Amino acid sequence: MKRDFDILVSQMHASGMAYNDAVREFKKRFLHEVLAHHRGNQCKAAEELGMHRNTLSRTMAELGMDSATIRRGMRKPVRSVRPAARNLTIVSNSR
Repeated sequence: MKRDFDILVSQMHASGMAYNDAVREFKKRFLHEVLAHHRGNQCKAAEELGMHRNTLSRTMAELGMDSATIRRGMRKPVRSVRPAARNLTIVSNSR
C-alpha cells in the first residue's frame, strides 16, 4: 500500500498539483471511504476517525461533501417492474 501511495504522490507532483489541492483531495476521498463504510452515519464515522461528529460535519461542509448523497448512493436499486404477462396459447395433446 505504501508503494501505491508513493506512486500516487509522485503522479500528483509531476502533474503540478498544488499542496493544498492534494491535501483537499486526500481528505475528501478518505472521509468518503469511511462514511461509505458506515453507510453515511456521521456518528460512527467520526468515532472511527477519532474526531467529534461536529468536527466531521464541519470538515465535510468545507470540502463540499454531503452525507445524504453518500447514503443515497448506498441504497439498493428499486426493484424493476414485473414484466407484462405474455399471451400464452395452451395446446392440448388430446387425441
